[in-house]
Amino acid sequence: MSYSWFDFCRASKGLLYWVLAVCCVIFSAQTVHAIEPIPVPPDIDALELTDSVDLYREAVPRLQVSTAPGADGIVRRIEVPSRDGSSRSWTVFALANTSDEQVDRLLVAPFFRLVGSKLFWPELGSSRIVAITPSQGLAPVREHSLEADVFLITLDPGAIVTFVAELNSPDLPQLRLWKPEVYKETINGYTLYRGIILGISGLLALFLTILFVVKGTVMFPATAALAWSVLAYLCIDFGFWSLLFKLEHGGEPLYRASAEVMLTSSLIIFLYAYLNLNRWNIHYSHLALTSLVLLLGLLGVAVWDPSVAAGIARLAMGIIGILGFVTILVLAWQGYDRAILLIPSWFLLLAWLIGAAMTVTGTLANDIVQPALGGGLVLIVLLIGFTVMQHAFAGGAIAQGLISDVERRALALTGAGDIIWDWDIDRDRIFTGNEVEDLLNLRRGTLEGPARDWLDVLHPQDRDRFRATLDAVIDKRGGKIVQTFRLRSEDGHFRWFRLRARPIVGADGEVIRCVGTLLDVTEERTAEERLLHDAVHDNLTGLPNRELFMDRLRTAVIQTNAEQSGVKPTVIMLNLDRFKQVNDSIGISAGDSILLTVARRLGRLIGRQDTLARLNGDLYGLVVLSEKEPDRVVALADSLRKAVRSPITFGEREIFLTCSAGIALFEGGKQDVEDLMANAEIALNHARRLGGDRQEVFRPILRPLGKNVVDLEADLREAIKKENLGVFYQPIVRLENQSVAGFEVLARWKHPKRGQISPSEFIPIAEQSGLIHELGMYMLEKGAHQLAYWQREMKTSTPLFVSVNLSSRQLLNHDLINDVKAVLSRSSVAPGTLKLELTESLVMSNPEYSVKVLERLRGLGAGLSIDDFGTGHSSLSYLQRFPFDTLKIDQSFVKPSADSSRSILLRTIVAMGHDLGMSIVAEGAESEDEALELYQLGCEYAQGFFFGQAVSSDEATKTLRKMPKEEAVS
Repeated sequence: MSYSWFDFCRASKGLLYWVLAVCCVIFSAQTVHAIEPIPVPPDIDALELTDSVDLYREAVPRLQVSTAPGADGIVRRIEVPSRDGSSRSWTVFALANTSDEQVDRLLVAPFFRLVGSKLFWPELGSSRIVAITPSQGLAPVREHSLEADVFLITLDPGAIVTFVAELNSPDLPQLRLWKPEVYKETINGYTLYRGIILGISGLLALFLTILFVVKGTVMFPATAALAWSVLAYLCIDFGFWSLLFKLEHGGEPLYRASAEVMLTSSLIIFLYAYLNLNRWNIHYSHLALTSLVLLLGLLGVAVWDPSVAAGIARLAMGIIGILGFVTILVLAWQGYDRAILLIPSWFLLLAWLIGAAMTVTGTLANDIVQPALGGGLVLIVLLIGFTVMQHAFAGGAIAQGLISDVERRALALTGAGDIIWDWDIDRDRIFTGNEVEDLLNLRRGTLEGPARDWLDVLHPQDRDRFRATLDAVIDKRGGKIVQTFRLRSEDGHFRWFRLRARPIVGADGEVIRCVGTLLDVTEERTAEERLLHDAVHDNLTGLPNRELFMDRLRTAVIQTNAEQSGVKPTVIMLNLDRFKQVNDSIGISAGDSILLTVARRLGRLIGRQDTLARLNGDLYGLVVLSEKEPDRVVALADSLRKAVRSPITFGEREIFLTCSAGIALFEGGKQDVEDLMANAEIALNHARRLGGDRQEVFRPILRPLGKNVVDLEADLREAIKKENLGVFYQPIVRLENQSVAGFEVLARWKHPKRGQISPSEFIPIAEQSGLIHELGMYMLEKGAHQLAYWQREMKTSTPLFVSVNLSSRQLLNHDLINDVKAVLSRSSVAPGTLKLELTESLVMSNPEYSVKVLERLRGLGAGLSIDDFGTGHSSLSYLQRFPFDTLKIDQSFVKPSADSSRSILLRTIVAMGHDLGMSIVAEGAESEDEALELYQLGCEYAQGFFFGQAVSSDEATKTLRKMPKEEAVS
């Protein structure tokens, strides 16, 4: 018989399918070796098997196992499939009956065990064993239990049986072999104990709830909520919850996690309500409300993953216990009675938290630990309930009895602390007590006498008004006195007092007395005067601010137009050059000192009728009225610039500053204040564009230049949007073999009309207009895309990297992390090769925030490089907390100088960077000698004009393709 080629292929295909099926069956069953049998002595009540069994956590649908050697020494093999055919975890153990009698034992695997359940992602309990298959003899029989998987195992005399248990989960907290009667006695004993604990907890919760109805204070519902939360937690922990509501197995993790979340939340509610924290500080309320909302949000998390919610709740409970104890101690130190009474109970709670932490971490392991912690929790709530009742039902005589309206008014006057002022008109005597005389350091009795004696201590400007007010009350026989005046103290200073009084009319209709209160309002008046001063003055320098400056300029313009006196106001604006860089390098406090020093220098050079103001930041304004001639005004501006140019000594260093000045002369006519200020600002901007350290007088021809900045901003926005901005790459060279290790990404802009624009011109515009984030993301996208191309096309021994600079606005932008994550996901570059460069002064401006952001960026796979190291003011204790992997040395340390300390500082920086585990990149290498010195000091990388300037991506690619083969493999 002949077969066709088609028949042969069909037969081969069937044979291939059969072979594959057999292989799948073989490899789907995990094979394990024979195990040692565990003897079961007849006189042992309970035998611990947890550490003696073989646990196979990897889920497989069937398990092949070699049995323990029998009495005949033969090792057999059995294969056990899972009950439903799905993949399961397994455990294998062997038991040996060494006696000559049949042995019955209960194999118990508890659903939940607090010991070793872990703090994070805790094990919250579930059914452990699905079924048990013996190698011989009778199959184990499952017995009903709400707390554990219980199987009755029968061992024949002298039998050695291997058991294969199919598991529901890869974890097996405990596996123990019990004598049936001993296990039942133990369960009965625990059940009695649990019943007592639950009874006490239930009665306590019910009692506190009833007390809330009787005594309607807020601390009782808070305490009752804590008691009910404890009761719910114990019901779930003792297994009473499932029995009460007849719940199915499998929901225990959700119930347990929810109970722990509610217990933690009730602690916050109780602490906030009992200590009445809302009366101490509003931040307590914000913190408590935020914490409560976050914790209650964990109930939703518990539905998704109970283990995550329970872990957060356990950690939060520990934090609340510690912070609550600190708060209680602080308030107790301030003499707060409620806090003092709560110290013993909260101390016991801390001890309970420590014991619970030791239990869940496995440090404290014992069968009675879990029920003991439940009883301790009830004891804590009981003590807290006694504390609450002791405080709530305590009260003084005033709280127990009624007081009359007159007594209430007297108590109110005493509580207000006002001074009594009583004028007996018939005897013409004023009584004020001794409080006023003590405040003024006057001898006793000075203010107790005729009303005319008060005129001697009254301020001269208040005497006539005081006398007229008293006369008016007597003449009108009615009305009231509300007057504020000043009294002189013994040292000559005056204090402000407010008098509020009403006349008392006798039977004949005449005023016989005038009674009221006297209140010291010196602090209020001082605060009002300070507020009025601060409203129009700069807080740092004490100079007039922009509002007062504009008001005085407006007044000067009005007077000039009205009087035609020939005096014309001139506006001079002065702006410090490079002050931001100086401020970033030496710190904000030093920058404030510089601003104050400059203000004092400028103030010494102006006339009395002139006004010097601080308009904004490092911008000063001057209204000149003392000089009329333009030449004299220009000379004054030049003197002001020279004063600024003088060095400012700060500590052991001298700081040199320059300033730019813009001058606007008043031309009269319809020119208003706004035009004058705009002209001065245009002239100032022109002086700054010309390089600074100069002065410019406004001329009409300068006016269009101000519009150029707006046009330039619009053009820059358009260039970013249409991707017309140039992206250049400056090589970073590996000093060991002078091969290209990476590039720094730099922005270049060739304007269609103005030609090449320097980054020093358009970067500040991007900073001021808010375009810096779009510009930074543009450079990051381009750099990452180009890096991905290079890594894909240029196979190097170590992956190439690129560095992209970040600005302060980008670091503070909350979308930075998501933006970087999106760039990395789209570009698929090697981890750590897309490096983000941040200056030392930038990260130190807000170190705590910077640490969090940088750690998130590092976790995304971005490299981090600290730029311009050595020019800032960082603290090494902070620097070692930042997750930087690269340190870039500022070029000021690289350039040769006559200073002998330069080499020492450079060597120290390199050694410190290596000790912190960072790679070192030196900037500004411009000669072969500098490159050799850096290599000898241990610096790995360098960049500078010696190794090449910034080039386009095509030229950079050509450079990479020319690399030797041992450095790059195309």
